[in-house]
Amino acid sequence: MKAIQFKEYGGPEVLNVIEMDRPQPTGREVLIEVHAIGVNYADTARREGQYVVPTPLPFIPGAEVAGVVAAAGEAASIPVGTRVVTLIESGGYSEYVTADERGLIPLPEGLDFNLAAALPLQGLSAYHILKTMGRLEPGESVLVHAAAGGVGTIAVQLAKLFGAGTVIATASTDEKLQLAKEMGADVLVNYTNEGWEHEVLEATGGKGVNVALEMAGGEIFNKTLKCLATFGRLVIYGVASGEQSRFYPSSLMRRNQSVIGFFLPQIMRKPELLQPSMKELLSYTAQGKLKLTIGEVHPLEDASKVHERMQSRQTKGKLILVPAR
Repeated sequence: MKAIQFKEYGGPEVLNVIEMDRPQPTGREVLIEVHAIGVNYADTARREGQYVVPTPLPFIPGAEVAGVVAAAGEAASIPVGTRVVTLIESGGYSEYVTADERGLIPLPEGLDFNLAAALPLQGLSAYHILKTMGRLEPGESVLVHAAAGGVGTIAVQLAKLFGAGTVIATASTDEKLQLAKEMGADVLVNYTNEGWEHEVLEATGGKGVNVALEMAGGEIFNKTLKCLATFGRLVIYGVASGEQSRFYPSSLMRRNQSVIGFFLPQIMRKPELLQPSMKELLSYTAQGKLKLTIGEVHPLEDASKVHERMQSRQTKGKLILVPAR
């Protein structure tokens, strides 16, 4: 089978197509014939050696896959032929992968593979950043950075589904802000403008936002902190700029504010959090309550080009890789 692998850290050019043996499922594992693969910034961080946890070499990136169960281990009970979606630690950029059946979610009837693959990592991230870590309450205000991206478009919609009051979306272009508006954002802010944080404060009557989603790091983090309300929660889920932030923790005391870290694999290790939230997200999607924006679909072999486009900010919505069939 074909897979995409890198043997050294670096730019998109280190991604190479390789031929390897098809894995064999054992125990409660199943073999999934992959039909769609979600592409994420976590994949680029892995490739650059900048991920939250160490990335061993050689490495096959890819955490979210949708496909069909093609074979099952001796202790697995899920039927061959079941259409499923799942999150895995690595190996998703492949024509076939093995996964523990306990992490599989059957797809609702009529939901296609591309949409299913667009949901797990970013959908679960948006869900648990808002609800589990951000503790969003009905009527509270939310600030969503990069609101035209994969997590952002979902977070804007989920915030509304969870009963948020004002949802403020930031993005770098008018086109991306228009997409955020279509997803349900109430206030649009271009973060390339000088003093964008003052626009956020003005939109909240000077009070600041109750929950902020931050994934850029550097100066964006510092300015976002200035936008936080009393008792506000700022949830960090990435450092896309590559710039670490410095701040004084004691500065949070005066207004009872919180800065919270989020790392999805910790949710993946808790079935009591993962399974119900994934089923809820799939239900929202199947019912049309949650719109997933598929930005581009590319052949698996074009992974390096897709990474390059994503990191140069040339895309919007979810990027999908599709193995040849």
